[in-house]
Amino acid sequence: MTEHKHETHPEIVKRLKRAEGHLKSVIAMIEGGRPCLDIAQQLHAVEKAITQAKRTLIQDHLDHCLEETVGVLPRDQRQSIDEFKSITKYL
Repeated sequence: MTEHKHETHPEIVKRLKRAEGHLKSVIAMIEGGRPCLDIAQQLHAVEKAITQAKRTLIQDHLDHCLEETVGVLPRDQRQSIDEFKSITKYL
């Protein structure tokens, strides 16, 4: 299998490492008996970081891999692809 990397991968790794740090903090908070509100706030930060990493990965895949697969299309056929890529931003 060939290596598959995009420009956004370092950004994604950074976000996931941030999420990893927040998750370790959540575990320590639970083990330390911290208030539920504090724990929920940290869990929210983990969730946001992972969601953003996933979104970036999917958008990057669509922007690069889909383009490579589809290739150059006439303008009238291109609209559906462009709309598909745009609507995935709302996932």
